Amino acid sequence: MKNTLYIFSLFILAFTTSCTKDFEDINTNPNAPNTVQPSLLLRQVIYNFGDEMSYEGFVAGDLLSQHRTALDFNLFDRHALKSPQLGGNPWPIFYTNLRDNEIIINQSRSISTFQVYEGPALILKAYMTAGLTDLFGDVPYFEAFNGINGTVTPVYDSQESIYTGENGILENLDNGIAAIQNYSQNIPLEGDILFNGDLSAWVKFANALKIKALLRISDKIDVSADLQAIIDQGDYITTNTENAVFNFTNSDPNSFRLAQLRVGDFNNFVLSQTMENILLDYSDSRINTFFRPFANSNSQEFNGLINGIDASSTSIALADYSLAGTAFREDTSVLDANFITAWEVQFALAEAAQKGLITANAEELYNNGVTLAFEYWQTPMPTDYLTGNADFNAPGTTPLQQIITQKWIANLINGYEGWIEYRRTGFPELNPISASLNNNLIPVRMPYPAEEEALNAENYQAAASATNDNSINFPVWWDEN
Repeated sequence: MKNTLYIFSLFILAFTTSCTKDFEDINTNPNAPNTVQPSLLLRQVIYNFGDEMSYEGFVAGDLLSQHRTALDFNLFDRHALKSPQLGGNPWPIFYTNLRDNEIIINQSRSISTFQVYEGPALILKAYMTAGLTDLFGDVPYFEAFNGINGTVTPVYDSQESIYTGENGILENLDNGIAAIQNYSQNIPLEGDILFNGDLSAWVKFANALKIKALLRISDKIDVSADLQAIIDQGDYITTNTENAVFNFTNSDPNSFRLAQLRVGDFNNFVLSQTMENILLDYSDSRINTFFRPFANSNSQEFNGLINGIDASSTSIALADYSLAGTAFREDTSVLDANFITAWEVQFALAEAAQKGLITANAEELYNNGVTLAFEYWQTPMPTDYLTGNADFNAPGTTPLQQIITQKWIANLINGYEGWIEYRRTGFPELNPISASLNNNLIPVRMPYPAEEEALNAENYQAAASATNDNSINFPVWWDEN
């Protein structure tokens, strides 16, 4: 009897041991992996961020910068920024992609065969972080991307520390460049839809971003030596073939988002009166690329609408206003998701030269920027364009105004860049909106979203108190305008 019990016990032990040994294999779904290859994540981060922010740029950023205006669902256009409608809450776009990008960084540092991803991922982190803090000011950053092993209620860090602190924007760009330059293996960078695995292009991208970041904080910190060092080295984006962009296609799912939505959503957005006035003043042929003549026109004319109408009490006929051009709906293959371009860099350098931050010819850089911007938008530049009202030294304007206005024109749909540059410089001069819900003030920051108050209450309250109750009229750190 004892032998029988012993044998039975061994059988049970062997059975349970076998079950325990195979437990993970049996209970793991092969169709739901718990790790993701960095090549797949890199492609996902680049595409998702570019796609989402291009859409945000069209339906929200262009309203704040007065490139376009909205006919309906336009509380955002009236500057009720805490009431996003068709767009206007980019917070989750930033944090979702920064979280996924952090996984790439961790993998690159823990698995030897993934080291090639460290530099590009650090550069992307700097790029997305700059966009986030430029919109909102102080944000969760240093504790924000490691919820599994850290806190799920991160504190809000100061914009100054995010730009200039350890593991902040500028240091991540430097570290990203160093990681690429020190990389000695021959494993290719896969999933790179910006530069097709060209690591030298990532270095140019990082230096272009450094120029942009240094200029953005130049009213707070002396950045002249750092800027001049980049210029002297010359390893940054200088031509449109080097741009950090990826092309949309002409068919789903990789076409521009507005081409995928119902026509009523697309028709909600028309030419802003501000944009119309500036383009016509310059006799700017890009108006034919950006917009189309209004339907009721008898002579292919364009007509813009003042921003921020009260749609509940104002009757508007769509046929009287200019819709976006065919590149934004019928033929999105000519449209890019734009991270940074040669023309943006040239305008930044022109401003730096004009302010005496670098030694260079500001007018030459400006003219290069204008030429590259027309080329980028695939529009022939009139032969007399740079000798008319767009002349660097045109009467009634200033070189700085010309530089920023030209950058503003070309930044159509590029996230919220036009509005950010307006906040930083005061150019171009934006018009008062029709029916303001912000006491006729143009906002100078995005508000923290409602979900932060619910999910990160204590830290949100501290950040809200520091911004006058989460006010959209409270300037961010670098804003000295």
